[in-house]
Amino acid sequence: MLEVCDVNLKTGDVKVIIHEEGDPYIGIELASIHFINNYNDIIWWSERSGYGHFYHYDREGNLKNAITSGEWTAGKIVEIDEKNRTIFFQAYGIAPDENPSYAKICKANIDEKSKVTILTPEEATHEVIFSPSKRYIIDAYSRPDLPCRFSVRDIRGKLIASLGEVNLDDLYKKGWKMPETFSVKSADGETDLYGVMWKPFDFDSTKKYPIISCVYPGPQTDNVPLIFGVGSTNEALAQIGCIVVAFNHRGGIPFRGRAYHSFGYNNIRDHALADDKCGLEQLIKRHPYIDGNKVGIYGHSGGGMMSTAAICTYPDFYKACVSSAGNHDNNIYSQFFVESHYAIDEQIVKTQDSIKTANGKDSVVTKTKTVYTTNLPTNMELAKNLKGHLMLIVGNMDGNVHPAQTIRMADALINHGKDFELVFLPRGRHTYDGVSEWYFEHKLRSHFAKYLLGDFTNTGFYDIKTNEYDQVIK
Repeated sequence: MLEVCDVNLKTGDVKVIIHEEGDPYIGIELASIHFINNYNDIIWWSERSGYGHFYHYDREGNLKNAITSGEWTAGKIVEIDEKNRTIFFQAYGIAPDENPSYAKICKANIDEKSKVTILTPEEATHEVIFSPSKRYIIDAYSRPDLPCRFSVRDIRGKLIASLGEVNLDDLYKKGWKMPETFSVKSADGETDLYGVMWKPFDFDSTKKYPIISCVYPGPQTDNVPLIFGVGSTNEALAQIGCIVVAFNHRGGIPFRGRAYHSFGYNNIRDHALADDKCGLEQLIKRHPYIDGNKVGIYGHSGGGMMSTAAICTYPDFYKACVSSAGNHDNNIYSQFFVESHYAIDEQIVKTQDSIKTANGKDSVVTKTKTVYTTNLPTNMELAKNLKGHLMLIVGNMDGNVHPAQTIRMADALINHGKDFELVFLPRGRHTYDGVSEWYFEHKLRSHFAKYLLGDFTNTGFYDIKTNEYDQVIK
């Protein structure tokens, strides 16, 4: 629930101006409110239609008009032109048959639901800077398989000048190869899921390669890159001789409407598992160079939870897993995150108390109270199913996902007599840095080298800059 309130600072009186309840929750990652015209106009973001859009209210909370609408999502407002009553904002999925995760920049009139103008038409993630006069925008855009490009447009979207693009000649001379983008269907056979694939730089289509899925279940984000980049963990991991992929799962990113990003509501552990397996099966069938008998999976935080759940749910499909900082028991994870996105049980409990009345007689008083509890499924319940090679990694100084989560998982695996590896990073925080980061990536690569490639001599230390393996931690 979100509300806009008017508070009288002298009297303390509170008046609710706008009241909004989400079903099942409000996509707070994109929710916003803007006051303009000396607080006489309110621009309010809502998913009431099933997709995030902007609505125009007056200062008393009366709805004047919808500013945008349609089966696409309006994201963050990047600029407001109060004089011309125009908003400029990010839009997702507004262009049919394109990846709806990429942000285009659009504009719309505040006072009427009119045709939205797309200012940046390229299928890519766009970031813009407005000129001081607000007559022009400098647009920087890219996607994983499109190097950064820069252009100048006017606020009608007309291209004024192309400023250039990133030159990759030196990278290509060193043997670097561009990642590839792809799409697969989700387990429902209908929803398009978009992803990125990294291959070894010496890729040979006549050979067979293991495939590794890098996962994060959302719902506030996922781990599929939306802009161009070089030297990622996935790119380096591919160089041991594997195909590495990251693709969407239903219940992930909030850019595709309420039904998509809330798909995992009340199903925190399992909602993304079928989509990952289904997507990988499609890639295996599509590409003869992928070895469907050698499938790996890894993830961090929510991805750590998901990857462990995956190898224990589909023990004959996934052969190796690296799970780091996983929230394996969400009953002891962040209240805000769990209660916001995955629901809690609400019960009305009646209690009876005996009290003495004024005349000294006993009287029974019935009271009611609301009790909130969680009883979420855990990865520990799946530990008995493990067949493949699982590595758990945890940082001693993790201030987000408590190390107890991983300890509980390790204990469950031990109790079921399962063979696994446990890596403890004494200085590791939730996001590894310094020596912890280097050691994590070493263990990540060496684990998959051992159990997907059968290479027990691979140290896992790979220097993406020199295209060589390092034998020591830098």
